[in-house]
Order: sequence, then C-alpha cells, then structure tokens
Amino acid sequence: MCAAGRRRGRRERALLWCVLVAAWEAAWGQLRYSVPEEMPKGSFVGDVAKDLGLQLPALRDRGVRIIDRGRTQYFALHGKTGHLVTAERIDREQLCRLLEKCVLRCEVIVEAEMKVNEIEVEIMDINDNAPSFRETEMQLKMSETTVPGSRFPLARAHDPDVGPNSLQSYELSGDEHFSLAVQAGPGGDQRPELVLAKALDREETAFHELLLRASDGGEASRTGTARILVAVLDANDNAPVFSQAEYTVRVPEDVPVGSVLVTLTATDADEGINGHVKYSMKKVTDMELENFRLDSETGVITLVQSFDFEEAGCYEVEVQAHDGAGLFDTAKVTVTVTDVNDNAPELTVTSQLNAISEDAPSGTVVALLHVQDRDSGANGEVRCSLDGGVPFRLRSSQGSYYSVVTARELDREEVSEYNVTVRAADGGSPALWSSAVLALRVLDVNDNAPVFAEASYSARLPENNAAGALVLTVRAADADWGQNARVRYRLWEGRVRGAPLSSYVSVQAETGALYALRSFDYEEVREVGLWVRAEDGGAPALSSNVSVRLVIVDENDNAPQVLYPPPPPAQGSGSGWGWGWAGVELAARSAEPGALVAKVVAVDADAGQNAWLSYELAKATEPGLFRVGLHSGEVRTARVPLARDAARQSLVVVVKDHGRPALSATATLTVVLAESVAELLSELGSAAAAPGEPAGGLTRWLVLAVAAVSCLFLAFLLLLLALCLRRWRRSQLPAAGSGALRGVPASQFVGIDGVRAFLHSYSHEVSLTADSRKSQLCLSGGSCCDTLPARPPAEASSDLVPTGDHSADNSDQASFQQAQPNTDWRFSQTQRPGTSGSQNGEEGGAWPNNQFDTEMLQAMILASANEAGDGNSTLGGGTGTMGLSARYGPQFTLQHVPDYRQNVYIPGSTATLTNAAGKRDAKSAGSSGGNKKKSGKKEKK
Repeated sequence: MCAAGRRRGRRERALLWCVLVAAWEAAWGQLRYSVPEEMPKGSFVGDVAKDLGLQLPALRDRGVRIIDRGRTQYFALHGKTGHLVTAERIDREQLCRLLEKCVLRCEVIVEAEMKVNEIEVEIMDINDNAPSFRETEMQLKMSETTVPGSRFPLARAHDPDVGPNSLQSYELSGDEHFSLAVQAGPGGDQRPELVLAKALDREETAFHELLLRASDGGEASRTGTARILVAVLDANDNAPVFSQAEYTVRVPEDVPVGSVLVTLTATDADEGINGHVKYSMKKVTDMELENFRLDSETGVITLVQSFDFEEAGCYEVEVQAHDGAGLFDTAKVTVTVTDVNDNAPELTVTSQLNAISEDAPSGTVVALLHVQDRDSGANGEVRCSLDGGVPFRLRSSQGSYYSVVTARELDREEVSEYNVTVRAADGGSPALWSSAVLALRVLDVNDNAPVFAEASYSARLPENNAAGALVLTVRAADADWGQNARVRYRLWEGRVRGAPLSSYVSVQAETGALYALRSFDYEEVREVGLWVRAEDGGAPALSSNVSVRLVIVDENDNAPQVLYPPPPPAQGSGSGWGWGWAGVELAARSAEPGALVAKVVAVDADAGQNAWLSYELAKATEPGLFRVGLHSGEVRTARVPLARDAARQSLVVVVKDHGRPALSATATLTVVLAESVAELLSELGSAAAAPGEPAGGLTRWLVLAVAAVSCLFLAFLLLLLALCLRRWRRSQLPAAGSGALRGVPASQFVGIDGVRAFLHSYSHEVSLTADSRKSQLCLSGGSCCDTLPARPPAEASSDLVPTGDHSADNSDQASFQQAQPNTDWRFSQTQRPGTSGSQNGEEGGAWPNNQFDTEMLQAMILASANEAGDGNSTLGGGTGTMGLSARYGPQFTLQHVPDYRQNVYIPGSTATLTNAAGKRDAKSAGSSGGNKKKSGKKEKK
C-alpha cells in the first residue's frame, strides 16, 4: 500500500509539473513570485537567473537589468547571484489600500538579445494593522420615549489588512439596556448597530456608558475599541428625514476644486430647537475627509481636492442629519469619478543601440520601447507610429512592448545618422501623445570604391620644364567614411621610350599631385599616356583607375639648321682645301631676271608655327641684283647683271622661324658672275688669294694637286709607251712557226695604224659625277684614234700585225677594253700624229727607223700637253658653263674641277680644241722634213 501510494504521489507531482509548464507557456514567459509585506530591504523574492536559464557569468555580458514602471523601484537584481530582491520596504496597505489583491510588476531586460520578460510579484498581507475607530469616543442622544428595538448606527472600525487579517467581528459591553447588532453591507462589510433592548428612563439613569470592541482574524488577533456615551433626553416625537436615502453623483475627474458635488436635504416636522436640522459626516476615511467638505447647516458637499481617476474612481460618504433634541436620520452619498483623458501615453526606451552597421540585415532590432497610459477605456488605448521617411518599422512585441527594427538595408553614404521619432497617441478626444527620439549612427562598411572627379585627365606641359614641376592634380572621392574613405594614389607602371614611367612622372600618394621628374623634350617625347590608381584604406581595399594624357607642348628651342650651303669649316681644319668651294654658285652674266641661281635648304626640329621658316636676304654685295623666296629659299636674279656689277657676289641669307621669340640662322652664298670656266677659276683663284679670306691657301693647294696629277699622268704615259714599244718590237720578230711573215722587214709593220695603236694605249678618259669626289680613269679606244682618218669600226679594232701574229697577241689585246669615243673632242687634220711624210690622210708611209719615230711621237705628245697647259686653246661657243652651277648639282665643290690640261671628258660640255695648235704642229713637222733626227731632238726639247 505504501509503494502504491508513493507511485500515485509521483504521478500527481508529474501531472502538476505538466500543468505548471503549460501555464508557464500560456503566460508568455512571465515570472510570478510572492513576498510578504514589510520585508526588510534586500529580502529574497525569486531566482530570476535560474528561471530564465541564464548563466551567472552572462548576466553582465548580456546586459540583464530590472525595470520597474512604478514611481518607486521596489525590486533589484543581484548581479552575482541572479536573485530578485526587494529594494525597499513594501507596505501593502499603502500601495494597494483599495485592492483586494496587491500585485507589483516589473520587467527583466536582456539587452544583448533584445528580450523582455515580465515579472509579477504578489505582496502578501500580514496582520500588521489593528482595527481602529476614527473616533475613540462616540456620543448618542436618545429620547426616553424611544421604543425598545430601535437601532442606532455606530461608527465602523477600519482595518487596512485584507483577508483573514481584516476586521472580523464587533463586541459590545457595559449595559443591559443595549445590545449590538451587526448588519452586512452591499460589499460584504460589517455595519455595527446599537439596539435598544430595554426602555429608558431618564429619571432613573440619565447616561449610559458602553464599550465597543472590533477584532480582526489574524493569528495573533488585534483589536480596537471605542467608548459610547448615551444621553437620555426628554421626548422628541419627530426625527429629521432625508429627501432620499442614497445620493449618487457622477463627476469627471477634472472637475475643479470648490465645485458643489451634491446638496443634501433633510426635514424635521418639529418646531423650535427640535426642528432645527444639522448635518455631519459619519463613516468616512482620511481620503474622503481630504476630498470633501460638508456644510453642517446647508448640507452642501463641496470638492476640496482634485480627483484622480487613476487613484480612486468611487467615494462613499455617510451623512447624518440630526435635530436639536438628538433625533437623526442617515443618508448615503456615493460619488463616482469618470475618467478624463488627462494622461498622455508614457513612452519609455527600454533598450537602444547607439550604432548599427550599414550592412545589418533587414529586421535587426535597434530599440525596445514600452508604452502605457494610465487612463482607462478608449483613453488608455495607445497606438505607436514612426515618422515617415526612415528605413525602420515598429513591431509589436509582448504586452505593451514594441521593438524598432530595420525595414531594409541601410546605406551610410545616403544617410549617416538617423533621428527616429517614435510617437505614441491614445484614443481620447482630443488625443494625447508623447514621443521619443532614437539617435542612431550608421557605421560605415567599405562598399564604395573611389570615384575620380573626371572620367579622364589631360594636361599640356611645355617642353624644357623644370624637374619636379607640378603637371596636374587628380582627385578621387570615396563616399565611405574614416579609414575606408582615405584615398591614396599610385601610378600603373609603364615604359616611355624604353625607360620606366616612374622615371618620368610621379604622383603624390596623399594629394594626387602629378609631378614631372625630368625635363621633357618635344622632339623626343610628344605625348605620355599613363594610368593613375586611387585606392581606399578599407579591408579589403577598393580601387579605381583613370587615364591621364600628358601632351608635351613644343617651344621654340631649336634654331633653324641650314643644310645647304654647308657651313664653312673651322679654322685650322686639315680638310679646309676641300671645303673652300662650299656655297659657291655660278650665274651667267646673261641670265634673265628670275633665273634660279641657288636654293637655301634649311630645316627646324621644332613643330607647328615654331618650324615655319622664312628666308630673307640680309646682306648682298649688290642689294638689288638678287632676291630670295620668302618661303622657298630660292635665290633668283632680280635683274639682268650689269657690266659694272662685281664678278663675285656675296649673299647672306637669314633663315627665321615663327616662334616667340624667333630663332634664326644665316647662310652665306658666293655667286660668281662668269661666262666660262676659266673666268670662274680665275675669279675664284683671285678671291682665294685675297688677304683676309678664310680660303687664302686654295691656289697653293690647287697648284700642288695639278702638279701631282700631271706627274702621275706623265709617269703612266711613259710606262705605257715602254710597254707598247716592247710589244711592237716583239711583233717585228718572225714567229718560230709562221711562214706567212717570214722575211718581211719590221719597218713594213710600222705606219699610221701603229700610231693609232700607240695612241690607243695611252689615251684615257676622266669622268666626273655630281655625287662623287673620285675620278674614274678608264682607257678609251676612240678618244684619240677618232682624230685619224675615218675608218669603219671593224678596221678601227683590227690587229696591228698579220694574221699569223694575231693568235699570239690575242691575250694582250683583250686586256685593253676601250671606251666609246667622245665626239665632242676632235684633233684637227694637222694635229694627227704621224711621220713627216704622212699628209692628207696617207697611211701607207713607212717610218725610216723605229727609234726616231718613237722619239718624234713622244715629242709631239709632250708638245700637245704643254700647249694645253699654256691655256692657248680656247673654249668654243662661249655658252657653256661647265655644269658648275647648283642647278646641275648642289654638292658641286672645287675638288670636282678637273685639270683642263689633260684630255678631259666633261659631261655636258661642247668645247673642242682649236686648229691653232694643229697648224703649229704641221709647221713643225714640215720644217723637220729634211733632217728627221734633228727635228725630233728639237721637238723633244
């Protein structure tokens, strides 16, 4: 039986726990505790940490605290134990004097989780108050004619305690004429009445003294007493009567002080003093005495203190009307106070975040609010709202709590700080409202890359800038804040003309200023393209790039450079003799106006306007003789040269660019007015020999050069002559295997064809080209032979020996490939070499002896060379200019002029030798006909 009882007890306890858990869940997580009143401060109420499942170390970390909505903080949370303790001594009768059940409420806030848990603490009554009478001594007046059984109300005792500890019973003692009757009121209260049990006789006893005792029901019962003194009066047969037994008044709580609430009326049929009625209040509490005043003569009840519906909504007052003889009547006055919307909603910020990250998800709780309105009914219904235009919304929590949550993700770059106004309005008319402002700062997240002020940058930088010059400043702004908005700049590395970009420009990391590290030259670098990166200080960092284009602006820092005529060499240069012809041009005296003489060629390394060149004749021997094209640089004759004009004209041409300031260069031209080469050379020679001229030694060098060339030429002729004679001697000997020529004298092979062959062997041609400074010497097969009587080409190239010797000497003849003859050069008929007897083209004559003929021929050649060296031969026509002008070749110099004492082929010339020399040679040949040997010696001298 005992085991079965224990099992049944366990099942009952389990069922009780289930019921308790269900009740707990149904109660929205509320904690309920009870504590007796009058407990000392710090008394234990409940273990909040255990009931909420919170660990003790987490109490401080999570921000757990107690909030009491009352005017006095009655409870506190012990931080070390998590216990709910009393913060003040609690008097139930003071807090809940009109309430049967006294409950105090508070909240536990867990800030880290934004959670609220309500706590209800019921204050248990203890028997700490004894019943008490407002008047410890009461006086009653009764007529001796009062009928036994009459009842007289007595003052009631008051006990603030409730329940068993409240007033429970009354007892009367002291006299047999009276007894006590207790009536139950409408609210269950006890109303003591004094009952006359036996007729009174004033003459027997004029006064009766009674003792009324009130007792409560506590374990240690407490009592209160009041002394009743009854005076017996003579007969008064009419008592005062109220117009109504109960007066009910409804007044708003805002009725002004001094207002008349109600006027009581009681009448007495007696006359005189027995009919004079006076009013007095019975059965009143201290609160009623503080709020009402009764006029004893008129029965008017007025308001002494303002009503407060939230403190008390109903008042009951018992009023007694008595006459002068002591007879009375009683009436009940009930004052009902109606609520007026006189309390605005109370909005309290229970918990709040001061800052929130801009990337917080939607629905993040930023504040916890509590609202309440002390009014009742519609006046106490509260509606909360947020001011529009903010990314937040209200969400109803439990009870009268609201939470403010984010409606979407925030953007600090749009709004960095919010002042959220929460408004709470009741349902009264007019409605009352209150508000609270939540200041919330949005924390920055690095979600914005730097943005440059311009899509691309360009700057114009003059060349020859100073190293370290500021080029431009790039600026980028970052919409973030703090470190995330700190922008630093750097260059994307590249190369310019093979060198690193960082050696040309640099960027200041903090300001974005772009500096040139070196001086730019427009002629080398005309444009530099680069990229600048802006990077913020976030983690991870965000960046953006912008292109920068530096355009180098040309400055006029290069003077024009003259290409032609070339500048004269420096003094003391070893090659000065070759440059003595620089800038020398030839102009015919018969040139027409506008004839091209020369052209000045110049360039400028600059660009644009700085490279536009103009030519100007700055100085001239004859100012009006020549003019220079402004833009072409062509030197032309301005008029026909006159006889009085100097043969040598010096022109100084200034070449200017169009820069600011303009730079210039000069070119010096020497123009010789001549009609022939001899005149040109004599003029140049005289000019070179003139004192003070830089080319004063030109003639000396020219003479030395001509002498050296003549010596080499003569040596070559002698060597060639010796070789030819040796070949000729061999040809005279009969061949070992030849029968055709055996026995033929050697003199038979010597004739004019032999002379032609000899001339073939020593004649040469000198060719000059406009772009070459080298002379080309080549053997010619027709330059001299064509001066003999004409023959067909086959005969001109025929062998000098019979057919039998042709095969033997074929290899020797093949080595002399001869050039085509120049028909511009001719020997006269009398100048043809040959023996003294060969006249009029005769070719069949034989030379008497070979030695004499050889000597005579050598003398003739030397005489011809000397005659050409003496300059006796003239140039025919007078119209040739020997091609020395720049019109035929701008690079023509003096070194290209050939030695005219030689047989020279000059391209473009029509000059030929005159017949004077031929006549002289014929005369010499004729005079030597008698004595060939003597004549040959004379000619040799």
